[in-house]
Amino acid sequence: MTMTSKNANRRKPAISVSDIDYPRLMRLAEAIADQSPALADELLEELERARVVKAARLPDTVVRMGSTVTYSSDDGQHKTVTLVFPVEADINSGRISILTPVGTALLGLSPQQSIEWTARDNRRHRLTVDKVDQAVVESVV
Repeated sequence: MTMTSKNANRRKPAISVSDIDYPRLMRLAEAIADQSPALADELLEELERARVVKAARLPDTVVRMGSTVTYSSDDGQHKTVTLVFPVEADINSGRISILTPVGTALLGLSPQQSIEWTARDNRRHRLTVDKVDQAVVESVV
């Protein structure tokens, strides 16, 4: 396999992140950089390739913090999770942290987009977003 075809297989889909989530996620990545450099690097890599969009203009179909996402995995399973910050994570309630490999992989995707990600056991997986629902959140001034 040539280097070009290797890179083509690992090309990630275009993603968008809101102008509200972007600085919060950057601060989170910077805050964990010393104790969890791999997690910080993975999140920073996703943020660096993201297109930053004003929150009001980001389509409701884009995965953002607080989104509930239904996705299918390469093993044929369908899962529904809500993407949250680490302090809100509770796997038993389906709330996964942005700092998990699958959480980071979901950020910015839309239905029908797929991405490969590496689990903590170094196995490669692929997921495809099926549906995105947004939580109704009151504005904080």
